[in-house]
Amino acid sequence: MTSLPKICCLALLLSSMYLNAQVKWQNVDSLFWPLPKNFHVYKCTDSLDGKPFIGYYVQAKLKDKKLHFTTDTTLNRRYTPQQFYQKNNQPLLVVNGTFFSFETNQNLNLVVKNSKVISYNVHSIAGRGKDTLTYRHPLGSAIGIDKKRRVDVAWVFTDSVFKRKSYAIQNTVNPPKDSFSFYNFSKANYYNSILYTFGIEHFLKKWKVTTAIGGGPVLLQNAEIKITNNEELKFSGKTGLTDKHPRTAMGYTANGYLIIMVVEGRNPGVADGVTLPQLAKLFKEIGCVEALNLDGGGSSCMLINGKETIKTSDKTGQRAVPAVFIIQQKK
Repeated sequence: MTSLPKICCLALLLSSMYLNAQVKWQNVDSLFWPLPKNFHVYKCTDSLDGKPFIGYYVQAKLKDKKLHFTTDTTLNRRYTPQQFYQKNNQPLLVVNGTFFSFETNQNLNLVVKNSKVISYNVHSIAGRGKDTLTYRHPLGSAIGIDKKRRVDVAWVFTDSVFKRKSYAIQNTVNPPKDSFSFYNFSKANYYNSILYTFGIEHFLKKWKVTTAIGGGPVLLQNAEIKITNNEELKFSGKTGLTDKHPRTAMGYTANGYLIIMVVEGRNPGVADGVTLPQLAKLFKEIGCVEALNLDGGGSSCMLINGKETIKTSDKTGQRAVPAVFIIQQKK
């Protein structure tokens, strides 16, 4: 007869195994035909940590010259992903990207198109309460693709006035705190000289990418979960990391595939959404080396051949956004 303590231990073990089990993704290419041979779509409706889950991810081969990776933005206005789809001659994929201001429609993150910076990171965050005269200056993270079709997730500095280019580092740094409401390249170089003395070399190096889109925080580094919210200051408090929401994120694998994922959420009993740690784990299980969170919530939307994947969480349907990432199929 098995003792009660042994039964409890077995139950805890099985519970632990269940919570850490990988979800199963199924190929659903047939739902979005026609698709090129090096572009595949996967869907999962398994429960995640005991909660309802729906997610999709796309796997696109970076070296396939018939796939063109690019971005698009708007000026002083926002478009829905479906409007971007029509504006860009009905590309293979359209997915939301950057965080933005509802008041001004301004992108708050880097966007690069055809090697040109067309949107800049906002590097100054005003303090609150008794610190209203101080500012923090985080580096925004982004995912970029260079002309050799290599992908990189990095922390990027942009300066729209003096240096109309992007500069990146591969290591996170704590954001400086001072009284400067505007943070330009000369100030960044000042911090560069300080950080260099602490052994952080090559702080600001030109980021030579042809396509990039920003968001944050970073989810994976060197194939390990490392969420850099404290350095990027994207979400406040612990709930910013542990609340469940719809999500959009991107990463890449060591064998040369770009991964784009959207997770449905705010749909009670059907799809709860995921926390950032859960999102990071999903990318690690797929085999990604690096991964980056993008704007989520009501903005999360991915179209494949013009068809929606997840159900968007806004009651009015697709939310208008100022920037998207696009994959076009060359004929």
